[in-house]
Amino acid sequence: MNVWIAIAATAIGCYLLKLGGLLVPAGVLERPLVRRLAGLLPVALLAALTAQQTFGTGQALAVDARAAGLVAAGVALLLRAPFLVVVAAAVAVTAGVRALGG
Repeated sequence: MNVWIAIAATAIGCYLLKLGGLLVPAGVLERPLVRRLAGLLPVALLAALTAQQTFGTGQALAVDARAAGLVAAGVALLLRAPFLVVVAAAVAVTAGVRALGG
């Protein structure tokens, strides 16, 4: 039963958040600071998610094959590789390190 309460609370919270966004006056959204923050927020959230998924294992910090894959993706990005090549490099390096026992 607790799971359904959590699901309902999350659904209601998401709806209220969406409604709150629709109620914000257009003038507020046109301010330079708000526009800049709106542009930077997705990048910051994606970076935080990537770091948590790469280095987190439950409540502990872990450096394993995922970190090597992230480094490979970073190198591919520095070399201006296309997105699919970046992903393929990360996957290949991660799989290779895991196959070698890392």
